Amino acid sequence: MKTYQNIVEILRTLKLKGILKSLDEIIGEAEAEKFSYLTLLHALLQTEITYRAERRYTRNLAAAHFPVPKTLNSFEFGRVKGITKADIAQLLDFRWLDNHENLLYFGPPGLGKSHLSIALGMKAIEQGYTVCFEKIVNLIKLLKTQEIQRTAGFRINRILRSDLLIIDEIGYTPIDRKEANLFFNLVSELYEKKSIIISSNKGFESWAEMMGDGVMTTALLDRLLHHARVFNLDG
Repeated sequence: MKTYQNIVEILRTLKLKGILKSLDEIIGEAEAEKFSYLTLLHALLQTEITYRAERRYTRNLAAAHFPVPKTLNSFEFGRVKGITKADIAQLLDFRWLDNHENLLYFGPPGLGKSHLSIALGMKAIEQGYTVCFEKIVNLIKLLKTQEIQRTAGFRINRILRSDLLIIDEIGYTPIDRKEANLFFNLVSELYEKKSIIISSNKGFESWAEMMGDGVMTTALLDRLLHHARVFNLDG
């Protein structure tokens, strides 16, 4: 019993919480199945790896700030033109994310642009990527207050460190020139370093009017479209 207690203390010291959580179960199984030493060691280490992966997934999912969970299986491809199951299957290899490419969804409200963005973001987290989701209104607010509000600064720093930033609902509310400049600076900071998913109900031709600066909007679109896949949805 003393040996067992020593092992428990060692596991706590080494912060091997996964092994500690399942230790009794694995020891019982090892005794019943007469595991070899290597099999027992493998079982213990695999338990720790699985535990850490699950914890990382849970932590990253919470940090993404998705408004609601969405899945690709629940997306109604049959009622939407402009994207197919084959397109999504290609995106799920996440080479676009490894290559820091962007995805842009355009189309009227109600077609599932946000649904697709969230579902792909959740799949990316399953594959070990870090993701941040923000509606454009809140993103602009964070950019405007990051210097004076600690929570806003922390969130912007996480966005800059993440593999993927999802920006939702561009075009639903107007953006003044100062706000557009902050947005442009963020996109420039992420350019060719991270990936961005954007959903918008306004086409490119309306962005200059929406942001109030044609020259800056052109430069913004250059960065977004340089390495990008564009989906124009209808239905």
